[in-house]
Amino acid sequence: MRIIVQKFGGTSVASGERRNLVADKVICAIEQGYSPVVVVSAMGRKGDPYATDSLLSLINGKDCSVDKREADLLMSCGEIISAVVMAEAFAERGYKARVLTGGNAGIITDDNFGNANVVSVEAEKVLKVLEQGLIPIVTGFQGMTEEGDFTTLGRGGSDVTGALLGKALNAEYVEIYTDVDGIMTADPNIVPNAKIIDRIDYREVFELAYQGAKVIHPRAVEYALEDNIPLIVKNTFSDAPGTVITNLVEYKDDLFTGVTSMTNKAMVIVKDENIFKLMAERKISTDIISESQDQKVFIVDSDAAAEVEDILKQLCAEYRIINNCSKVFLIGNKTSGIQEVMSKLIRTLEVNNVNVLQIANSNTAICCLIEEADNKKALNELHKAFFNAS
Repeated sequence: MRIIVQKFGGTSVASGERRNLVADKVICAIEQGYSPVVVVSAMGRKGDPYATDSLLSLINGKDCSVDKREADLLMSCGEIISAVVMAEAFAERGYKARVLTGGNAGIITDDNFGNANVVSVEAEKVLKVLEQGLIPIVTGFQGMTEEGDFTTLGRGGSDVTGALLGKALNAEYVEIYTDVDGIMTADPNIVPNAKIIDRIDYREVFELAYQGAKVIHPRAVEYALEDNIPLIVKNTFSDAPGTVITNLVEYKDDLFTGVTSMTNKAMVIVKDENIFKLMAERKISTDIISESQDQKVFIVDSDAAAEVEDILKQLCAEYRIINNCSKVFLIGNKTSGIQEVMSKLIRTLEVNNVNVLQIANSNTAICCLIEEADNKKALNELHKAFFNAS
């Protein structure tokens, strides 16, 4: 049995016309000799009747008073509705489907409601459905505790469901269907000249996703990497080949993969080293920490800046906080240790009057902290400099 997993996002299943396009993709796979397992998200996006945010708005969204357990039960309804409606679309085409919740599909989690951790995946029931000649339609984004409670896997969790099932079923590959032709070198809404990436390494796409690019859930990449299962990001509404995510044996010639950014950051400069202990006690995350004999410099989310300042005042510390910052990233497997790359990046930003507040690098990324007002300009100029965009 040649199993593949096909995950379809909310925009892909938002209307009858679009669900017919989804059915086309699945039936095409069957005609090619594959046994597809379908994973669906809730229909549409915020504002659409059955989208996750719309369901949450019934209980005042993130400010609701009910326990997270009950909120997870409500959020799980969107994918269940989507799966049953999708089953009807297949039935109208003469194909029988069987709807399985995340728990039915064997995704067992802990009870960290809202962002549950996967304990195990026992996909025997999905295999039985395939052996019966039916199309399994699994509700994305959800699992179940050993006690039988519904859980959700965090926003974007349908990608995680797809990768988990791909791994458990030893699938040939996992297709992630969305409304774009593949992963791009930058967000096209910010950088109009962004280009589609044909092939990309797991580590690079993980870095892109982790550092703000809304391409695929980072945990989905981790699970696929564990068993080297290829992920393919494709467009439901076109026949574009998409972007293949895998371990590249013969690496591409390009040094770089993309540019991305994370806004709403604040830079803290302080002399008192006790700040880290107190922030840890309050579970405040820090980033890009640099220390010298005279001072400590680190980054926090803007939402945490006021609490950090509170701590600093209690310590009577000498400090400075620079708000409204952005972290800009140049991603690529060959960025580390190449001095010319760092020099070119800094020179590109300086020539375009973008003030670099802090800089750091890793094996797959160079990160610059800049003023948020310069975010769009920085992304466009870096893309022009490193991707030869016209």
